[in-house]
Amino acid sequence: MNGNERRGMVIQERDRHLLRELSVMRVIDREQAKTVAGFGSTTRANVRLLSLTRAGLLRRFFLGTTGAGKKALYALSAKGAQLVDVPERGPRRRKDESLATDFFVQHQLIVNDIYCVLKYQAVPLAGVSFLRWIAFHQPITSGLRLIPDGYLELGTSQGVVAMFLEVDLGNESLTVWKEKVRNYLQFALSGDCERLFGQARFRVIVLANSERRSLSIRKAVAASTDKIFWFASLESINSDGLFAPVWLRPKGEERLPLIQETL
Repeated sequence: MNGNERRGMVIQERDRHLLRELSVMRVIDREQAKTVAGFGSTTRANVRLLSLTRAGLLRRFFLGTTGAGKKALYALSAKGAQLVDVPERGPRRRKDESLATDFFVQHQLIVNDIYCVLKYQAVPLAGVSFLRWIAFHQPITSGLRLIPDGYLELGTSQGVVAMFLEVDLGNESLTVWKEKVRNYLQFALSGDCERLFGQARFRVIVLANSERRSLSIRKAVAASTDKIFWFASLESINSDGLFAPVWLRPKGEERLPLIQETL
């Protein structure tokens, strides 16, 4: 029996699962917590998140300063990490601190949305399944300054499709993007992807905060390669879905589905 249970709070497997996922997701909002932990209602989610916070298993802070725009966010505490034996990862913010804006948190929440869609929603394509996700906290290999926002694998009838995720909110220069392209191309030629992930080929899927931004990045990428990169806007993904024909390659204007169905 742990200290929380002695004080009358029973730690459920759902709580443990949420804490373990926070080591991957770093920070969550209430809606993501509902998805991950399977809360049936907003009220139940609010009550449980507050209980976990008061028990010292979660750290809470706020994004936005007033009114309806103020959102509670939760990160794993040292105590919570120890309970489920995972690394404590997440933004270091003061308890109940209110932040007007936080680019790291906003970026991570969008990455988490993609993670939740893949892991906790059914893939709307027959024969396609989510296999795994890897989060990165340091460069993927020595010698490359490359830290993707995530790595995912989908199982299809044609085999495994491996993808690195890049979410762009418009606050990185195109010079930074050109360096990313060089690093990804070097990684593709090195054979390290097969050594590290067991996959000889991969894609880089890029989600930009607007169609205009997506076009700018595409042009920068196309100057170096017309391979491995796929582009879509967050608006198109939110409207039509991750697997819809909204994706563009570095060159050409044909909108493609993320996974091509085969008959």
